[in-house]
Formats: sequence, structure tokens, C-alpha cells
Amino acid sequence: DVREPAEYAAGSIPTAINIPIASHPDALFLSPDEFQDRFGFAKPAATKEVVFYCKAGVRSSAAAQLARQGGYERVGEYRGSWLDWERRGGARSRDDVPGDKVGGTGESRV
Repeated sequence: DVREPAEYAAGSIPTAINIPIASHPDALFLSPDEFQDRFGFAKPAATKEVVFYCKAGVRSSAAAQLARQGGYERVGEYRGSWLDWERRGGARSRDDVPGDKVGGTGESRV
């Protein structure tokens, strides 16, 4: 999820992690330690499949391009993004609900 933190906190796709690309365009170019310090979780491995989404698809497209420039090879984009997810009635996680975040073992949705 590349939306800003307030957007992410209001609701996100389960298993998504928040990397707000507009305010942190260098995020995917940080070292693993710098990334951990800035965001509080491990940087997705460049070998892992990552799927980017935002509100409507513009920021996620930019994030996917940055990821490819940063060495990520398995990059996807959810072009409909959050608006499509909500319209289709997709499950959601919220930061303001304790224990509502679900950890995933497959792909990362960023």
C-alpha cells in the first residue's frame, strides 16, 4: 500500500504493508537497516513478488516503476487499487482495530 499513513490507517487490504511512496520516494533504494529504522518492519526482498496499490492506481504505477529501478523483478500493480477493492467488497484491515493486521507469507501487497 503506497498511500499515505492516514489513508492506510483508515483501511487497507489484508497483508498489506504501508510504504508511502509520495512522501518517501527513496524507500525502495534504502539499505535493509535504513528501511527498518524508517518504517519499523523489514524491507521486502528484491526476489519476493510485490504488488503495489494506492487509491486509484496512479501512485502504485509510479511505485512499481521505482521498484523495477531498484532491482525488484517480480513487480505487479493492482490497477483498480483501493477504490476497486472497496467497490468489490474486499476484506479490509484497519490500524485502529487492535490485532486487525494479518501477517502474510506469500506476496507482499505494498
